Amino acid sequence: MDFSNNILETIGNTPLVKLNKIVAEIDALVLAKVETFNPGNSVKDRMAVKMIEDAEADGRLKPGGTIIEGTSGNTGMGLALVAIIKGYKLICVISDKQSKEKMDILRAVGAKVVVCPTDVEPTDPRSYYSVSKRLASETPNSWYVNQYDNMSNSLAHYEQTGPEIWKQTDGKITHFVVGVGTGGTISGVGKYLKEKNPNIKIWGIDTYGSVFKKYHETGIFDENEIYSYITEGIGEDILPKNVDFSLIDGFTKVTDKDAAVYTRKIALEEAIFVGNSAGACIKGLLQLKEHFKPEDVVVVLFHDSGSRYVGKMFNDDWMRERGFLEENVTKAEDVIKDHLDKQLIVVRTEELVSHAIERMRKYKISQIPVVDINGFVGSVDETDLFRSYVADKNVAEKPIKEVMGKPFPIVKLGTPIEEVSKLFTKENDAVLVDLENGNHHIITKYDIIGSIK
Repeated sequence: MDFSNNILETIGNTPLVKLNKIVAEIDALVLAKVETFNPGNSVKDRMAVKMIEDAEADGRLKPGGTIIEGTSGNTGMGLALVAIIKGYKLICVISDKQSKEKMDILRAVGAKVVVCPTDVEPTDPRSYYSVSKRLASETPNSWYVNQYDNMSNSLAHYEQTGPEIWKQTDGKITHFVVGVGTGGTISGVGKYLKEKNPNIKIWGIDTYGSVFKKYHETGIFDENEIYSYITEGIGEDILPKNVDFSLIDGFTKVTDKDAAVYTRKIALEEAIFVGNSAGACIKGLLQLKEHFKPEDVVVVLFHDSGSRYVGKMFNDDWMRERGFLEENVTKAEDVIKDHLDKQLIVVRTEELVSHAIERMRKYKISQIPVVDINGFVGSVDETDLFRSYVADKNVAEKPIKEVMGKPFPIVKLGTPIEEVSKLFTKENDAVLVDLENGNHHIITKYDIIGSIK
């Protein structure tokens, strides 16, 4: 009989799959190392086992202990599998930008999940780095994993992932391309491959808002490069000890939008349902295409499963809200089609300014058309109302007709977006669209900006 003694024995030996349509413009053989075939559906299973086994061996982790880790979700899943099999408790500290699916999955496998804000400095006591350390100091018989500086992370990939790739390509690999977060995968695989063949190029995929690329190129840790980003699993605002920059030949940065768009493209064009960092890797690969020759063998690593991003990159509404959905916006009707069900909020000439202000607060809007029995006769916006209030503190009790400006321009549904955009001026912040059924809708500057691709 052929069986595994437990789920941990199924980790590794993931397939190498040739990519076709999505890399058609790359003149080389491109192979994906699909790590979603691990039981925890990510590359992090490998180092989770290694870190725990090494901690057991040297006494840092004792029987019945509590494992504590700050994670973007995938390491937590790997740790959870090991904790279940080996009888440990697990606390995962996760940032609030991570997908709900990741949090739900961690809870499903028995982990306690603590959520921390993303937009804080690493040294802030609320950051998931700081909270992880604090919990480790407060929890009896606990062990703080610290995947960023725990060298068992990169050692796992030196011992497993690197040799697998070398064997699967029969030593013909010329380039390895992978997203960089903790640095364990790129450093462990890179070290093994370069020991086998120093000419193999190791490329890291970074994201905007992360410090890796500039630090690699200049040696400068530039805090101005640090800002919030959406892409999950890659990039950092710290320099983990696991990132061995001497092994990395270069970095390329990928935008949040491109990472999200290409995550979906992989599923649609290659039938491989993988996560956000895989999308970043493919776009990064395309940005590096001039580095590849026809005889090259390029291996790109796909970190995790698309199932963890169903509510994000694979959700049209989520993509649309961020301007990531590749829709062709050419006419006025394209801009308003997703909120046609919303009623146009208006105010009448004889209503008080206080009524307009209350409506702006209630509906979270900045511009309101003014109507009388004949139709649209004026407009008010929050800037005009603020100026009026500064000039006259009693303005709230005055009728709208005394403070209103000119009416918003009205366009037809089929008006080209270029013509609509020209109607926005310093004096005019909105345009009305005639819906041809007696009703109207409003387009604001925000709507126009949101339609820019």
